[in-house]
Amino acid sequence: MATIRKRGRSWQAQVRRQGHPPITKSFQQKADAELWAKRLEVDLKRGDAGIIVQKQTSTPLSDLLFRYQEEITPRKRGATAERYRLRILLRHEIAKIPVSKLSSSAVARYRDERLQVVSSSSVRRELVILRHCLEIARKEWEAPLKENPVHNIQVPTDGKARERRLTTEELKLLLKAVDECRNPYVKPVIQFALETGMRRGEILGQVWENINLKARTAVIHQTKNGHARTVPLSGAAVNILKALPDRDGTVFPISSNALRKSWERVKERAQLQDLRFHDLRHEAVSRFFELGLNVPEVALISGHRDPRMLFRYTHPKPTEIAKKLA
Repeated sequence: MATIRKRGRSWQAQVRRQGHPPITKSFQQKADAELWAKRLEVDLKRGDAGIIVQKQTSTPLSDLLFRYQEEITPRKRGATAERYRLRILLRHEIAKIPVSKLSSSAVARYRDERLQVVSSSSVRRELVILRHCLEIARKEWEAPLKENPVHNIQVPTDGKARERRLTTEELKLLLKAVDECRNPYVKPVIQFALETGMRRGEILGQVWENINLKARTAVIHQTKNGHARTVPLSGAAVNILKALPDRDGTVFPISSNALRKSWERVKERAQLQDLRFHDLRHEAVSRFFELGLNVPEVALISGHRDPRMLFRYTHPKPTEIAKKLA
């Protein structure tokens, strides 16, 4: 049975028949894809194994990436970011290489070229996606790969962890700049992030039914690592919530895109261009330790299940430690 799909600027034809692995090929024109599929179906009915092998070995990597994007990516919480990285892979020359000829040296060239453009962390994420795609294709899609070529190259490290902390003066500038926002929810979102250490998506996904102001807790069901957690709220966090005008539905009714644009304008007004929204989470986690909370207590709030990752978020101020020593 043949399936014709629009994939970016090209048309992908896929032929499936019982007893044979699926065979795919991409074309610029839909008519060419339909014609190829019809001819291949006839060849399969005749049992022409030679044609099957020839078609299978000529399948470009782009076909596997498209299939991965359609079948695997939607299951992930970070699907939006992954689709962006898949587009980068699909635009690169490596996507045109036949799967049967994909080598470790080709993947290494891709790595080296990308390292000239973006950070090692970005390249690592792209290669992790490629590695997973090829592993699934090799084990489940009967792709002509004896081994995963990504396993045989040196994948870049995550790089040096950010150690960005807000100074007292920077915090004043940030909050002053936030006061000029037309959207009334931008300021409480930023303040709530500093008080709870929640991720942006966790904050924007909060609903009132998960908030218990009396017990001073907030339940997060949808998390990055898939493990729900209950976050204890500080007095300041509770006051932020009590000051909100509505107590029904979404706690912070602002879209991710609106918050992103507002955040960029706030940074510009405060002249803090090197500050990221995620740095607020680093700041909050560091403050928790400075308040005297231990590792299990901070991990319960932040949701980190690996202490090593938690420590990447922790950046004590030497001046504060000096005060304790004094």
